[in-house]
Amino acid sequence: MLGVTALVLPGAATASAGPAAESRSGSPVVIAHRGASAYAPENTLAAVDAAGDLGIGWVENDVQRTKDGRLVVIHDDNLKRTTDVEEVFPDRAPWKVKDFTAAEIARLDAGSWFGERWAGERVPTLKQYLDAVEANRQKLLLEIKAPEQYPGVEKDILRVLRQEGWLSRAHVRDKLVVQSFSADSIRTVHRLRPDLTTGFLGAPPVADLPAYAAFTDQINPAHAALTGDYVAAVHRLKGAHGKPLTVSTWTVNDAAGAVRVRDLGVDGIITNNPDVVRDAVG
Repeated sequence: MLGVTALVLPGAATASAGPAAESRSGSPVVIAHRGASAYAPENTLAAVDAAGDLGIGWVENDVQRTKDGRLVVIHDDNLKRTTDVEEVFPDRAPWKVKDFTAAEIARLDAGSWFGERWAGERVPTLKQYLDAVEANRQKLLLEIKAPEQYPGVEKDILRVLRQEGWLSRAHVRDKLVVQSFSADSIRTVHRLRPDLTTGFLGAPPVADLPAYAAFTDQINPAHAALTGDYVAAVHRLKGAHGKPLTVSTWTVNDAAGAVRVRDLGVDGIITNNPDVVRDAVG
């Protein structure tokens, strides 16, 4: 696997805060979770396009690595739930993403489980996904999924992002955030590309937030237990690029929940139903 040379672009210290940079006062940015996944099969190009058709500017996805080192966009670390892998490869249990080549995964139907209308949708490669997001003039919240299963995946992701033009000054400033549940993974991304906007998925104790602020720009917790005090504690700190830490919460799928987290002061809302949330928070 090819490595990525650490590089700080000019103006790195003024990297965008991602979705928060676009939010209006009292109106969080809406981010389509795995694309508009209430309306099309998650993490497929159809879900990217569905978000685009709704006028949603930000999409979120999940990235993992195949047996032969290719990057694909899928949430679960196995292929069972969202593809027909059990039919195509019945003797390959437990059907882990990392145990299949990209060519094998490309054979799978990733749409029929959601509805016959989407029969034949495929698990996209990261390159294909980036091309679709670019074509729709959208922006990307990219999640490094299960990095402990894929040593060195951060370098692989950065390599593809660079090859596809997503590490240009304009993309880094306005169009890309990289996040993970793994603090170590986000530290690695920050070390390799200090100019990138990064996010940590989770809710670290308030006392630990300063340590996270050294390598990330966002603290992105689940919505259920989120409080205004916690959001305020995050906002009081400056992140890795010297700007206030921001909060994008997940996964809020109804109007009442969207209004609640908006009133807590969040900067972004990650949702399967981006139109519902957008209409609720205005």
